[in-house]
Amino acid sequence: MNMDLRQPPGVSVGVPDISVVVIVYNDASRLPTAVRSVLEQTLRNVEVVIVDDRSTDGSYEVAERLAAEHPGRVRAFRLPENSGGCGAPRNHGIAQARGTYVVFLDSDDVLERNACRNMLEAAETTGADLVSGLCVRVHVDSRGGKEVKWYPWLYPRTRTLESVSELPDLLVFDTLSTNKCYRREFLLERGLQFPVGIHYEDLLFSAQAYVAARRITLIPNRVYDWNVVEKPTLSAAKSISNRRHEIANFAHRMEIHRRVDQLLAEQGLLALKFHKDVKFLKHDLVLHLRDLPFRDASYRQEFASIARDYLDSIDRAAFDEVEPIHAICAYLLRESDWDNLLPAVDTLTNRDKISSPLVERDGRIYWCAEHLDGHDGESEGDSDGEGEGEGDGFARQVLDVTELGYHTKPVEKMFLRNALTDYAESAGTVRLAGRITNPLGVIPPGARLTGELEFSARRKGVRFQTFRFPVATLRHEGETIAWEASADLTKGLRPLGIVDAVWDVRLHLGVDGARTTTRLTASEPGIAAGRLPVRPRLTRLVADRIEPEISSRGHLCFRLVSREKVDAFVARGVHGAPGRLAKSGYRKAKSLRKRLTSGDTKIRLYHEAFSRLPVKKGLVVFESHLGRQYSDSPRAIYEEMRRQGLEFEAVWSYTGSPTGFPSDATLVRRWSLPYLKALAQAEFWVDNQSYPLKLTKRPETTYIQTWHGSALKRMGFDEPEWKLKSRRQQQAQQRTLDRFDRFLIRSEHDVRTLARAFRLKEKTLLRVGYPRNDALVRARQASERPPLAAELGIPENKKVLLYAPTFRHQGQRRFELPFDVERFADTFGDRYVLLVRSHYLNHVVLPPSVRGRVIDVSAHHDVTPLLTLADGLITDYSSVMFDYALLDRPMFFFAYDYEEYVYEGRGTYFDLLERAPGPVVRREDELHAVLGSLEEQAVKYAVARERFTADFGEYDKGNAAQGVVDQFFSQWRRA
Repeated sequence: MNMDLRQPPGVSVGVPDISVVVIVYNDASRLPTAVRSVLEQTLRNVEVVIVDDRSTDGSYEVAERLAAEHPGRVRAFRLPENSGGCGAPRNHGIAQARGTYVVFLDSDDVLERNACRNMLEAAETTGADLVSGLCVRVHVDSRGGKEVKWYPWLYPRTRTLESVSELPDLLVFDTLSTNKCYRREFLLERGLQFPVGIHYEDLLFSAQAYVAARRITLIPNRVYDWNVVEKPTLSAAKSISNRRHEIANFAHRMEIHRRVDQLLAEQGLLALKFHKDVKFLKHDLVLHLRDLPFRDASYRQEFASIARDYLDSIDRAAFDEVEPIHAICAYLLRESDWDNLLPAVDTLTNRDKISSPLVERDGRIYWCAEHLDGHDGESEGDSDGEGEGEGDGFARQVLDVTELGYHTKPVEKMFLRNALTDYAESAGTVRLAGRITNPLGVIPPGARLTGELEFSARRKGVRFQTFRFPVATLRHEGETIAWEASADLTKGLRPLGIVDAVWDVRLHLGVDGARTTTRLTASEPGIAAGRLPVRPRLTRLVADRIEPEISSRGHLCFRLVSREKVDAFVARGVHGAPGRLAKSGYRKAKSLRKRLTSGDTKIRLYHEAFSRLPVKKGLVVFESHLGRQYSDSPRAIYEEMRRQGLEFEAVWSYTGSPTGFPSDATLVRRWSLPYLKALAQAEFWVDNQSYPLKLTKRPETTYIQTWHGSALKRMGFDEPEWKLKSRRQQQAQQRTLDRFDRFLIRSEHDVRTLARAFRLKEKTLLRVGYPRNDALVRARQASERPPLAAELGIPENKKVLLYAPTFRHQGQRRFELPFDVERFADTFGDRYVLLVRSHYLNHVVLPPSVRGRVIDVSAHHDVTPLLTLADGLITDYSSVMFDYALLDRPMFFFAYDYEEYVYEGRGTYFDLLERAPGPVVRREDELHAVLGSLEEQAVKYAVARERFTADFGEYDKGNAAQGVVDQFFSQWRRA
């Protein structure tokens, strides 16, 4: 050890401001970089205390050399024997530190250059015992220098806490000890030390420090770079936290959690314990659960034994705060129900996969039938007063997956678990068998089944090579579909060689013509093994064998095994000059491709290339709701043009899937190059919302903006948010609105609201009504029920109500109905069928108990047929009210959050309470009361509906589409 205490030039002799404790074990190559990150801090009065955990690779000799090179600033110590963890060397570092503050650094990481200065300044300014800053995970072996901030929401700004209880997420999520600066006296006074002889020591030390600190300051500055190696070399030892295959690893984690829980209980911090329970269920436990399918039976049993006791200590309310699959896995583990747990873990790893047959009970959907009816596993001697019925209730609470909407999906929309049950090889042929989950009997016993195995080369973004083999046997076995197939890989699989190294396997299952695709899940460890010969296209000198392996997600794939000499040759090429040249060229090509496909490049192409092409006479580009739908007034205009037999070239834009769009038009994906080219050359744009804002319309192009509804809520420049924008932002917004050559108007209310809010000129306004509403005007006189009723299975003797609310910002796309839909169905199911149509940006999930009485029609893009079918409308503030009024049928307004919507939102143009053409109710009971008789409401509000229609639909006469076509497109009629 170098004990020379002389200070280097420029550093004052005395107490260091900060002692950085650098711990090292067998990391001689990276230790100098870590120490250099301390010596190069902008805060100069910093010392380095290196503690070597009895390395065997010369790390201590490197530490001594560093101490000799930097006398007084670097000191080196060595433990008498290896401790096997981080606790003992850090504790020794605390004892040897001389600084006012202490910071911990691992030898494979670095401090940000200003870390010490920023943390010291925060500590001295606020008097905090503990200062914590932002840690960044740096993926050092990633091509693009990938960086991930560690729980950045904890560090948006500088913040001082008088207690960690003010921010429970700090204790729960940021359990690192290394992105923090501790007052040394605080550590010594409180006797804070890392536990020794047990892993995950950071969790306990951080919890003790958080709880003991009299003041904690968080700073938004980056302080610590946590270097991560995604693909360590074979010789590199895995970090302690990554040794999840060792049962002792899990045992240590559970013991640390118990100690933290005991600490919180002793301090009376039960709220913190609850937050920690939630995080344990959705993070800590998940890390180990994902590995269970790869472990043998003995490991699983010991794992469950260790976990069970701790899971019993989890607050049951925490199960409500995590995703259903997290709670299900924890519950089934607690019950040691492996038959249901392992499939559940498959869904945990592959979130869209349906791994269980599911069961329906009392109108609810459950993950499995077990545990629903009997005792749920309370251990003998429980004294909390819970009886069998309450235990059963907890099982139903956890296993209820109704809200996930599995029961609403057709088979072609399902990603089903396909468990591999048999694997055998012989003479180049692999024989496979498995069972595909059949949830809720979505595949009926009499269904026509077809199957095909697909082997595809794994290439990013594209399946370049695919080879298919028929599935010989398919049997319906109730909850599963059993299958068997053989694939002659020697003759049928032709890899290119080392280019296509990995081959994924999929089974395409046909059910009465519909098709769903599954992956083959390894149901047990070691189920697939062996090697098969193949015939690569690049000769057998490159590779001539293929062997099965299991992906990180548990799916069967095959890897091409190249010959050893080829491996050596490739290794020399990759790491030599040719490899460096090739990699450099690849990176440049990838960068070029990224630039060419970026949004900025596309906009330049549109303006500088496509817009110089001649405008094509007769080319019309249609778009509805940003390409999401084939619907609304653009559809009505398009179909009227087709009805009149006009000669024109139609292009429809789509987003996502083009399903449902017209087959007699050219379909282009929104923002694709063909889309931009079509817009640049079009003679007409027809749209109901907005084409991309940064695209300038050419003077030769006519933009017909149909819009998509009259306004109740304030729009455009009438919105407070728009008024707060800078003049430059407002001018940019106005330029996009000035692209409209014609703006369809359905009433003078639109002139006073929409036209004014968008600052449209009078000559732009086209007072013809909405083409989409022509069908509603005609339907007002119709006496026959639309055919859609039969398609939806609605009985003749039942009236139809449509619930169509406005868009809701709920932090997620799922829309929670503001009333008890099961109560509604029980009350009115004998008289009404309720159609629920959520906004296209939301979606709703209905329980199966209301099947046939309440129907989700949100997938019907075109709302007009639904309005025509409905005998009454229930809405809130949706503009659908203005359209439905044309039918002169009863309307009901369920304004349960009226004050919030009107006064806390962006405001409205008129008071709905005064002008609504139907009853406005606030509570569910009131809604039920007014729905008692449609006939009574029809008579009571007849005058109000007539006035409402006159005010908001005066130009909707049933001929809007014809009027638009006659005015703009009549010249295209065939001679």
